[in-house]
Amino acid sequence: MRNCLAICTCVWSFHAHAQNCQRTVYLTFDTGNMSVAQYVADTLRKHQVKATFFLANEKTNRDDMALDDSWKNFWRTLQQEGHSFGSHTMHHAYFQKDGKSQGEVILKPQFGPRAGKAYVANQFEVCDEIKMVDQRFYELTGANLKKIWRAPGGKTSPRFIQMGNACGFKHVGWASTGFLGDELSSAQYPNERLLKKSLGEIKDGDITMAHLGIWSRKDPWALGVLDPLIVGLKAQGFCFATID
Repeated sequence: MRNCLAICTCVWSFHAHAQNCQRTVYLTFDTGNMSVAQYVADTLRKHQVKATFFLANEKTNRDDMALDDSWKNFWRTLQQEGHSFGSHTMHHAYFQKDGKSQGEVILKPQFGPRAGKAYVANQFEVCDEIKMVDQRFYELTGANLKKIWRAPGGKTSPRFIQMGNACGFKHVGWASTGFLGDELSSAQYPNERLLKKSLGEIKDGDITMAHLGIWSRKDPWALGVLDPLIVGLKAQGFCFATID
Protein backbone atom coordinates (compact mmCIF):
# COMPACT_ATOMS: atom_id res chain seq x y z
CA MET A 1 0.00 0.00 0.00
CA ARG A 2 2.81 2.41 0.80
CA ASN A 3 4.16 2.12 -2.75
CA CYS A 4 1.10 3.87 -4.17
CA LEU A 5 1.16 6.98 -2.01
CA ALA A 6 2.71 9.34 -4.53
CA ILE A 7 0.17 8.64 -7.27
CA CYS A 8 -2.73 8.70 -4.81
CA THR A 9 -1.90 12.00 -3.17
CA CYS A 10 -2.83 14.36 -5.99
CA VAL A 11 -5.42 12.53 -8.05
CA TRP A 12 -8.22 14.89 -7.07
CA SER A 13 -8.54 18.52 -6.12
CA PHE A 14 -11.16 18.10 -3.41
CA HIS A 15 -13.62 20.47 -1.77
CA ALA A 16 -14.18 20.34 1.98
CA HIS A 17 -15.77 22.45 4.70
CA ALA A 18 -14.02 23.44 7.90
CA GLN A 19 -14.42 25.89 10.71
CA ASN A 20 -12.01 28.79 11.10
CA CYS A 21 -8.66 27.37 12.17
CA GLN A 22 -4.96 27.74 11.62
CA ARG A 23 -4.62 24.45 9.74
CA THR A 24 -6.93 21.72 8.48
CA VAL A 25 -6.58 17.94 8.36
CA TYR A 26 -8.90 15.35 6.85
CA LEU A 27 -9.19 12.08 8.78
CA THR A 28 -10.26 9.16 6.57
CA PHE A 29 -10.91 5.52 7.42
CA ASP A 30 -11.27 2.48 5.17
CA THR A 31 -13.44 -0.39 6.39
CA GLY A 32 -10.88 -3.13 7.13
CA ASN A 33 -12.10 -5.83 9.53
CA MET A 34 -14.16 -3.40 11.69
CA SER A 35 -12.58 -4.63 14.94
CA VAL A 36 -12.02 -1.07 16.21
CA ALA A 37 -14.96 0.52 14.40
CA GLN A 38 -16.95 1.30 17.54
CA TYR A 39 -13.88 2.67 19.32
CA VAL A 40 -13.15 4.96 16.38
CA ALA A 41 -16.75 6.17 16.32
CA ASP A 42 -16.77 6.77 20.09
CA THR A 43 -13.45 8.63 19.98
CA LEU A 44 -14.57 10.91 17.14
CA ARG A 45 -17.78 11.61 19.06
CA LYS A 46 -15.85 12.33 22.25
CA HIS A 47 -13.74 14.98 20.53
CA GLN A 48 -16.55 16.24 18.26
CA VAL A 49 -14.47 15.46 15.20
CA LYS A 50 -15.88 14.51 11.80
CA ALA A 51 -14.18 12.07 9.44
CA THR A 52 -14.65 10.51 6.00
CA PHE A 53 -15.22 6.76 5.66
CA PHE A 54 -14.62 4.66 2.54
CA LEU A 55 -16.79 1.56 2.60
CA ALA A 56 -16.38 -1.92 1.12
CA ASN A 57 -18.28 -5.08 1.97
CA GLU A 58 -15.34 -6.69 3.80
CA LYS A 59 -15.36 -9.61 6.22
CA THR A 60 -15.34 -8.42 9.82
CA ASN A 61 -14.03 -9.83 13.08
CA ARG A 62 -17.65 -10.70 13.95
CA ASP A 63 -17.71 -13.16 11.03
CA ASP A 64 -20.21 -11.07 9.11
CA MET A 65 -19.72 -8.46 6.39
CA ALA A 66 -19.29 -4.73 6.91
CA LEU A 67 -22.40 -3.82 4.90
CA ASP A 68 -24.66 -6.51 6.35
CA ASP A 69 -27.85 -5.46 8.12
CA SER A 70 -26.05 -6.21 11.40
CA TRP A 71 -24.04 -2.99 10.86
CA LYS A 72 -27.07 -0.88 9.94
CA ASN A 73 -27.28 1.05 13.22
CA PHE A 74 -23.54 1.70 13.21
CA TRP A 75 -23.49 3.29 9.75
CA ARG A 76 -26.79 5.10 10.28
CA THR A 77 -25.55 6.69 13.51
CA LEU A 78 -22.34 7.91 11.88
CA GLN A 79 -24.29 9.32 8.96
CA GLN A 80 -26.68 11.16 11.29
CA GLU A 81 -23.72 12.60 13.20
CA GLY A 82 -22.45 14.35 10.07
CA HIS A 83 -19.57 12.20 8.85
CA SER A 84 -18.94 11.75 5.12
CA PHE A 85 -18.88 8.48 3.19
CA GLY A 86 -17.39 7.25 -0.08
CA SER A 87 -17.03 3.99 -1.96
CA HIS A 88 -14.10 1.63 -1.47
CA THR A 89 -15.58 -0.73 -4.14
CA MET A 90 -18.19 -3.27 -3.13
CA HIS A 91 -15.92 -6.32 -3.14
CA HIS A 92 -12.66 -4.55 -2.21
CA ALA A 93 -11.47 -5.01 -5.78
CA TYR A 94 -7.73 -4.42 -6.19
CA PHE A 95 -6.49 -2.83 -9.39
CA GLN A 96 -3.89 -5.05 -11.07
CA LYS A 97 -3.11 -3.26 -14.33
CA ASP A 98 -4.70 -1.64 -17.36
CA GLY A 99 -6.39 -3.99 -19.82
CA LYS A 100 -5.23 -4.48 -23.40
CA SER A 101 -8.15 -2.48 -24.75
CA GLN A 102 -9.09 1.08 -23.88
CA GLY A 103 -11.83 1.18 -21.27
CA GLU A 104 -10.69 -2.04 -19.57
CA VAL A 105 -8.73 -2.72 -16.39
CA ILE A 106 -7.76 -5.90 -14.58
CA LEU A 107 -9.33 -6.17 -11.12
CA LYS A 108 -8.91 -8.79 -8.39
CA PRO A 109 -11.68 -8.67 -5.76
CA GLN A 110 -10.91 -9.76 -2.22
CA PHE A 111 -14.54 -10.69 -1.51
CA GLY A 112 -17.70 -11.63 -3.38
CA PRO A 113 -18.38 -14.21 -6.09
CA ARG A 114 -15.05 -13.51 -7.85
CA ALA A 115 -12.92 -13.40 -4.70
CA GLY A 116 -9.24 -14.02 -5.41
CA LYS A 117 -9.70 -14.18 -9.19
CA ALA A 118 -8.41 -11.51 -11.54
CA TYR A 119 -10.75 -10.53 -14.35
CA VAL A 120 -11.05 -7.95 -17.12
CA ALA A 121 -13.47 -5.21 -16.03
CA ASN A 122 -15.09 -2.85 -18.52
CA GLN A 123 -16.54 0.58 -17.80
CA PHE A 124 -19.90 -0.82 -16.72
CA GLU A 125 -18.29 -3.30 -14.31
CA VAL A 126 -16.07 -0.62 -12.75
CA CYS A 127 -19.10 1.59 -12.19
CA ASP A 128 -20.97 -1.37 -10.74
CA GLU A 129 -18.20 -1.99 -8.19
CA ILE A 130 -18.23 1.66 -7.13
CA LYS A 131 -21.97 2.29 -7.23
CA MET A 132 -23.09 -0.91 -5.51
CA VAL A 133 -21.69 0.57 -2.29
CA ASP A 134 -23.80 3.68 -2.83
CA GLN A 135 -26.91 1.57 -3.34
CA ARG A 136 -26.23 -0.54 -0.27
CA PHE A 137 -25.45 2.51 1.89
CA TYR A 138 -28.77 4.03 0.89
CA GLU A 139 -30.55 0.81 1.91
CA LEU A 140 -28.84 0.94 5.30
CA THR A 141 -29.09 4.66 6.07
CA GLY A 142 -31.52 6.33 3.68
CA ALA A 143 -28.67 8.55 2.44
CA ASN A 144 -26.32 8.40 -0.52
CA LEU A 145 -22.54 8.46 -0.48
CA LYS A 146 -20.65 11.55 -1.45
CA LYS A 147 -19.49 11.24 -5.06
CA ILE A 148 -16.04 10.06 -4.00
CA TRP A 149 -14.24 6.73 -3.99
CA ARG A 150 -10.90 5.19 -3.02
CA ALA A 151 -9.27 2.25 -4.77
CA PRO A 152 -8.32 -0.58 -2.38
CA GLY A 153 -4.67 -0.33 -1.48
CA GLY A 154 -4.69 3.05 -3.22
CA LYS A 155 -3.59 1.19 -6.36
CA THR A 156 -4.62 3.10 -9.46
CA SER A 157 -3.68 4.14 -12.97
CA PRO A 158 -4.75 7.23 -14.91
CA ARG A 159 -7.15 5.00 -16.85
CA PHE A 160 -8.71 3.54 -13.71
CA ILE A 161 -9.19 6.99 -12.21
CA GLN A 162 -10.76 8.24 -15.44
CA MET A 163 -13.14 5.29 -15.43
CA GLY A 164 -14.19 6.26 -11.92
CA ASN A 165 -14.72 9.82 -13.13
CA ALA A 166 -17.00 8.48 -15.87
CA CYS A 167 -19.11 6.87 -13.14
CA GLY A 168 -19.51 10.29 -11.52
CA PHE A 169 -17.12 9.58 -8.63
CA LYS A 170 -13.83 11.37 -7.93
CA HIS A 171 -10.89 9.40 -6.55
CA VAL A 172 -9.45 10.35 -3.15
CA GLY A 173 -6.02 9.16 -2.10
CA TRP A 174 -4.00 10.36 0.89
CA ALA A 175 -0.87 12.36 1.62
CA SER A 176 2.39 10.48 2.16
CA THR A 177 2.62 12.17 5.56
CA GLY A 178 -0.99 11.13 6.18
CA PHE A 179 -0.25 7.40 6.04
CA LEU A 180 -0.92 6.57 9.70
CA GLY A 181 0.72 3.13 9.62
CA ASP A 182 -2.05 1.04 11.15
CA GLU A 183 -1.31 -1.88 8.81
CA LEU A 184 2.39 -2.04 9.68
CA SER A 185 3.97 -4.54 12.06
CA SER A 186 3.45 -3.71 15.74
CA ALA A 187 6.91 -5.04 16.55
CA GLN A 188 8.69 -2.73 14.11
CA TYR A 189 6.26 0.17 14.31
CA PRO A 190 4.79 0.36 17.84
CA ASN A 191 1.95 2.77 18.45
CA GLU A 192 4.20 5.24 20.26
CA ARG A 193 6.46 5.51 17.21
CA LEU A 194 3.54 5.96 14.81
CA LEU A 195 1.98 8.65 17.00
CA LYS A 196 5.23 10.61 17.22
CA LYS A 197 5.72 10.35 13.45
CA SER A 198 2.22 11.55 12.65
CA LEU A 199 2.33 14.49 15.07
CA GLY A 200 5.67 15.54 13.62
CA GLU A 201 4.82 15.18 9.93
CA ILE A 202 1.14 15.94 9.23
CA LYS A 203 0.79 19.22 7.36
CA ASP A 204 -1.99 21.67 6.60
CA GLY A 205 -4.42 20.17 4.08
CA ASP A 206 -3.24 16.57 4.48
CA ILE A 207 -5.61 13.66 3.99
CA THR A 208 -4.80 10.88 6.44
CA MET A 209 -5.60 7.17 6.04
CA ALA A 210 -6.24 4.39 8.55
CA HIS A 211 -8.65 1.47 8.83
CA LEU A 212 -11.48 0.36 11.11
CA GLY A 213 -9.44 -2.73 11.88
CA ILE A 214 -6.45 -4.64 10.47
CA TRP A 215 -6.09 -8.41 10.72
CA SER A 216 -2.30 -8.50 10.78
CA ARG A 217 -1.50 -5.89 13.45
CA LYS A 218 -1.08 -7.31 16.96
CA ASP A 219 -1.59 -4.03 18.85
CA PRO A 220 -4.48 -2.15 17.22
CA TRP A 221 -3.41 1.29 16.06
CA ALA A 222 -6.63 3.08 16.96
CA LEU A 223 -6.63 2.00 20.61
CA GLY A 224 -3.20 3.51 21.22
CA VAL A 225 -2.98 6.39 18.76
CA LEU A 226 -6.29 7.93 17.68
CA ASP A 227 -7.19 9.74 20.90
CA PRO A 228 -3.75 11.32 21.54
CA LEU A 229 -3.39 12.05 17.82
CA ILE A 230 -6.57 14.14 17.81
CA VAL A 231 -5.57 15.89 21.02
CA GLY A 232 -2.08 16.56 19.69
CA LEU A 233 -3.26 17.90 16.33
CA LYS A 234 -5.77 20.20 18.02
CA ALA A 235 -2.94 21.52 20.21
CA GLN A 236 -1.02 22.33 17.01
CA GLY A 237 -3.89 24.44 15.70
CA PHE A 238 -5.49 21.85 13.42
CA CYS A 239 -9.21 21.48 12.94
CA PHE A 240 -10.86 18.55 11.21
CA ALA A 241 -12.99 18.54 8.06
CA THR A 242 -14.74 16.01 5.87
CA ILE A 243 -14.22 15.48 2.15
CA ASP A 244 -17.43 16.36 0.34
